[in-house]
Amino acid sequence: MHLLEKVQLGNLELQNAMAMAPMTRSRANQAGEVSDLTRLYYEQRSSAGLLITEGINISEDAIGSPFTPGIYTDTQIAAWQKVTQAVHAKGGKIFAQLWHTGRVGHSIDKNGKLPFAPSAIGIEGQQHFTTQGAKPYETPQALSTEQVKQTIEDYRQAAVNAKLAGFDGVELHAAFGYLPNQFLVDGANQRTDEYGGSIENRCRFVLEVMQALVTVFGENGVGIKLSPSIPYNGMLDTNPTALFSYLIEQLNQLPLAYIQLMNALFPLDNLPHYPKDVLGTFGKLSKHVIMANGGYDQESGEQVLKSGMAKLISYGVLFLANPDLPKRFELNAPLNQPDRATMYGGAEKGYTDYPFLSNN
Repeated sequence: MHLLEKVQLGNLELQNAMAMAPMTRSRANQAGEVSDLTRLYYEQRSSAGLLITEGINISEDAIGSPFTPGIYTDTQIAAWQKVTQAVHAKGGKIFAQLWHTGRVGHSIDKNGKLPFAPSAIGIEGQQHFTTQGAKPYETPQALSTEQVKQTIEDYRQAAVNAKLAGFDGVELHAAFGYLPNQFLVDGANQRTDEYGGSIENRCRFVLEVMQALVTVFGENGVGIKLSPSIPYNGMLDTNPTALFSYLIEQLNQLPLAYIQLMNALFPLDNLPHYPKDVLGTFGKLSKHVIMANGGYDQESGEQVLKSGMAKLISYGVLFLANPDLPKRFELNAPLNQPDRATMYGGAEKGYTDYPFLSNN
């Protein structure tokens, strides 16, 4: 089975071609520190070829949702060290997903401060989960050029901190409508400086962040997650094919570990100019390892690997509910069903209490 074959990712040998996709679990404390429960959660799933953490806030400004972890204080770094040590002790490999939510946040959970974004354009037709319940999105503050450059430095420092915490690499979360994605699409970025306007300018932020991350982790220590055909969180662009084709071709000039491409997860009937076949459209443009994400099961993941369109498949909810997912695939064993009510927040229920095969 291709899914269970070892994969070489730079200087890392992965025990299989199955990655655990980054998934927000909202179980950090108010100070953004993960607990021993989080250590156990990742340790349980260390049979994945590569673990990618939930999004980790790179700074206080980056926070969008309550109870999400950070990596910008000494105590946050120390908490993540326990996680990486536990994963490595089990023979696993783990990347930190670096996260800045941009306008996908609310002042309620940002000490009364409005979120920052490329432009002062709010998300319409959606609400945000806050500690006071669901709230309509606010109009964000537009970042100044100086603040944009400071944010790039915040990403670099977060990578330094991730290295201190013992991570094997980092992934830039540039998908699903968060800050890097907001810079990319012309529906959210109407800047007039060097970070807005043309496709080249709108890609500048992501490319400069990636260059900064590479200076810290070096060759094959940095990945990126992209969602070219996901309009969620107001990610609308007039020409997404041209936009992401240019971005991926520019990323070819950097020594990256992989590009994680999310499939189109939402109906695109009203957006006929959005490519439905993300792997087919964009995967072939990259010289990097492609990790395919979004809706895969054992059979469909195996088919993609066999076709050569990707070298890694990332699984989200399946890994959430099945800590021993590779073993279950190997044995064609039944899968635990996820409890969607316990995905966000709470304690061990729906987090670390899913049974292993030997416990069934």
